[in-house]
Amino acid sequence: MVFGRLIPREEKFVDFFVQVAGLTVDGARELEILLNNLPDSKKHAQRIKDLEHQADEITHHTVELLHKTFITPFDREDIYRLIGKLDDILDFIDAAAERLYLYDITAVPPEMLALAEVCLKSTYAIKDAMGYLNDLRKPDEMVKICVEVHRLENEADQILRQTIAKLFKQEPDIRQLIKLKEIFELLETVTDRCEDVANIVEGILLEYA
Repeated sequence: MVFGRLIPREEKFVDFFVQVAGLTVDGARELEILLNNLPDSKKHAQRIKDLEHQADEITHHTVELLHKTFITPFDREDIYRLIGKLDDILDFIDAAAERLYLYDITAVPPEMLALAEVCLKSTYAIKDAMGYLNDLRKPDEMVKICVEVHRLENEADQILRQTIAKLFKQEPDIRQLIKLKEIFELLETVTDRCEDVANIVEGILLEYA
């Protein structure tokens, strides 16, 4: 234990987490803009794609650093899982944006806008949580954030269930139904991945805080 305390730990991991979390916020914000400007969906989808590539690069650097680091701020497996799930958030935002463009969606139901707003709130919460990882002496704040992420995931799940039921009842075009259903499911998965990150953070708190 004394030996471990004398060896400097690599703290850059948290910087990488914060950077990727910030990119997820940018992506979720750009997705909202896309949904309100569907004629320009290609342009906004490309912007999200660029953000996703940036996140991939940071994820690669994180894994590379992990292989080179002797003392890490917390468990190696947690670091690996955390950066992977953070990257997944933006992957699903990118997938939703890409389909909005490729499927030539010209109008979306209001529930999609509501779900995109939940996604944005979830990414903001995750970004806040990443900012606390450098100082685990404030576990109460991090727990509050994680609870909010869980609440938002439940809200997203409810929006998804109700909207899919509505689409099956009211959408006469089966092709349009399939397209919208897939996009809704991708957006809900964004909140699932945010919840995955919150679960990892809660595990870190239990072990180290």
